[in-house]
Amino acid sequence: MPLVVLCGRPGSGKSRRAAELREALGGPDCQAHVVAEAEGGRGELRAEVERRLSRRDVVIVDAGNELRSIRYELYCAARQAGTARCLLHCAGGSGRPDEPPFEAPDPRNRWDRPLFTVQGEEPLPLAAIRAALFESVPPPPHRATRSQPLQSCGFLHHLDRVTQEVLAAVMAAQRDGAQPGEVVRVPGVAEGLVLTRPVSMAELSRLRRQFISYTKMQPSDENLPQLASMFLQYLSRSIQ
Repeated sequence: MPLVVLCGRPGSGKSRRAAELREALGGPDCQAHVVAEAEGGRGELRAEVERRLSRRDVVIVDAGNELRSIRYELYCAARQAGTARCLLHCAGGSGRPDEPPFEAPDPRNRWDRPLFTVQGEEPLPLAAIRAALFESVPPPPHRATRSQPLQSCGFLHHLDRVTQEVLAAVMAAQRDGAQPGEVVRVPGVAEGLVLTRPVSMAELSRLRRQFISYTKMQPSDENLPQLASMFLQYLSRSIQ
């Protein structure tokens, strides 16, 4: 049940690469499934990936996965399932004005590695991808959480506080008359949130719980400065 996550701008050839991977990685002993971005958006995509990861097959995620928070969620899903994974960056393409900004993968981030990059008609590095998926030993689920309990406690406390502050800022902005399309600012965070519609506290609380459930799988001080930005990105993709 290895996982291959594709990422890239619109027009970079992700769907073509996903079809190539399905043909190359599938066989008599295992099937290769392509999970494409659906109308349900980020939540539905993640749920389908998690459902497929329970099987002994290859799962290929054919979606933009342009934000690091999305790739982090998929990394956590693979880690929880105890399966190997890799990231394929389809370089090139051009974003539309209504598309969210593309955050290029960085191999220094554990959720962006092992990383392979292809562009144009460049052939896929199939030997390296197969080695990453089938010859590496996946880490056991929650290993980092078990081996770093003190760090996890501090991390989760910070995660709880940061997400509460973001929700408070969003609700305050709506009470002050923020209209759809306006940018909601969180004190101390450069990135803002553009609300496309009014959002209730109940919905925000549900999204906060989902974000926490994924993020706490891998508590690490590396993520502390990015938690607020990652949560804002999660809200931006989840609130349609």
